[in-house]
Amino acid sequence: MELFFSENPLVLLFVVAAVGYLVGKINFLGVSLGVAAILFVGLAFGAMFPAANIPEILFKLGLVIFVYSIGIGSGTAFFKSIKANGSRDIVFGIVMLTISAALAVAIHYFFNFDASTTTGIYTGSTTNTPALAAVIEQINQLKNVVSPSSLSERAVVAYSFTYPMGVMGSIIAILLLERVFRIDYAAEKSSLKNTYPVDQDLTSATVEITNLENTETSMRDLFAKYKWNVIFGRFGRSDGQIELPNWDTKFFVGDQVMVVGTKEEIKQVAAVLGKRVDSKLSYDRSEYDVRRIFVSNPRIVGKSLAELNLDRKYNTVVTRIRRGDVDMLAKGNTVLELGDRVRFVARRNDLVELSKYFGDSYYESSRLNLFSFGLGIALGLLLGTVEFTLPGNINFKLGLAGGPIIVSLILGALQRTGPIVWSLPYSVNVTLRQLGLIILLAVIGIKSGPAFVASVIGGAGLLVFVGGVIISLVTAILTFVIGYKIIKIPFTLLLGIVANQPAILEFGLSRAKNNLPIIGYTMIFPISLVLKIVYAQLLFLILS
Repeated sequence: MELFFSENPLVLLFVVAAVGYLVGKINFLGVSLGVAAILFVGLAFGAMFPAANIPEILFKLGLVIFVYSIGIGSGTAFFKSIKANGSRDIVFGIVMLTISAALAVAIHYFFNFDASTTTGIYTGSTTNTPALAAVIEQINQLKNVVSPSSLSERAVVAYSFTYPMGVMGSIIAILLLERVFRIDYAAEKSSLKNTYPVDQDLTSATVEITNLENTETSMRDLFAKYKWNVIFGRFGRSDGQIELPNWDTKFFVGDQVMVVGTKEEIKQVAAVLGKRVDSKLSYDRSEYDVRRIFVSNPRIVGKSLAELNLDRKYNTVVTRIRRGDVDMLAKGNTVLELGDRVRFVARRNDLVELSKYFGDSYYESSRLNLFSFGLGIALGLLLGTVEFTLPGNINFKLGLAGGPIIVSLILGALQRTGPIVWSLPYSVNVTLRQLGLIILLAVIGIKSGPAFVASVIGGAGLLVFVGGVIISLVTAILTFVIGYKIIKIPFTLLLGIVANQPAILEFGLSRAKNNLPIIGYTMIFPISLVLKIVYAQLLFLILS
């Protein structure tokens, strides 16, 4: 078997991926390792078949694809977070990551670790595989080193020992501090519903106008006065005529209007305008029909609904946009992405024209644009080759991880440059991200399996594990205390900020019972990823 795997490394790679996926699905005390289990399965297979050799190019390919797809998907949220919160998120993220790096330096001298081991402890306790990969690449580029592979193996072994505690440390901190601070997740969700409109369990209902006070008032004025977060669809006059509303529309007693939004928002609209009624208005398609249309036309990708001026060209109303598994209310500032499914209410003739205009091709909306994808990665790799000189005459490169992540964040925020669409369809992005991470974890695990077993047998892992406990637990606790008590960041958002790994995020979601942690995760993840990659490389350089 060892000879077979050594001659067929790709077979070994995908066997590890398949077995790792199954192991990652195992739930223990409410926690599962998820895709990270591939690393540990890779360590086991690497130990059993030490002669197997995975080509180095696969490691690099997996790393680049993973970090680039992360950046492209997070670019918009990253810069929106900066714009919305000023420097708060950036400063907070830098401070907390600097504290974790400082803790790594402290345990380095206290336990007398070598630089590779300390760097592995830092990347493992912060559950950051791209940072580990960046350090491995950095080690492989070192000159005048007798055995760079041994240094890489030490980093991977330390990472493997501390990774589980990196997950458990954050979970323990969540359970401890939600009790200390007596967190009411439902109350936080209610107080943040206007700032962070998550969990939009959208529905529709018919509201009949009975309140004289709000008749003969334009829709524009009603929305300005009551700050509704809903969309008005077709409405019926008391004489039975069906129309589509616009901002100048005025309602009269007896009119009925379809309202799209959450149950709470619809209830508020009904209280102001009149009452909710059971009506056949939603089923009346004699004049207007409803259709979901795929966005596959690259010419409109990256443009907001307001820029398209649809109301001037068609007799239509856009009510919802479905992106991935999430339904969103269609707003004027909503920027369209490839693969979005837009829900229209329009005349049948207009629906035909809208389908042509938006593309409405699932195949086209799921394709990878190889030109923009290849060009974006090439730009990132070029940035990664640029050498920076730091204080102390330390030369530093962003490398295969840092260069692509920075470029992809910028391109993800731009979404398009003239005719070039940088953003990836949601389904393509998810697939590339998973593929890149699977390859990366499998290669790292297989290559480091023998060294990992040797460390376990030699008993060298105990101090490494203790070092990981210190970094993960202290950093998570300080993040909650400083963020919640001093900076006044809602605890539910901090759940996502602390979540360095999907298993932690899933645990936070289960505790909060809402999707607010995802907002915190999205805000801080790009900053965290970039800084950990940089800090990990700096730690190795400085401590060496």
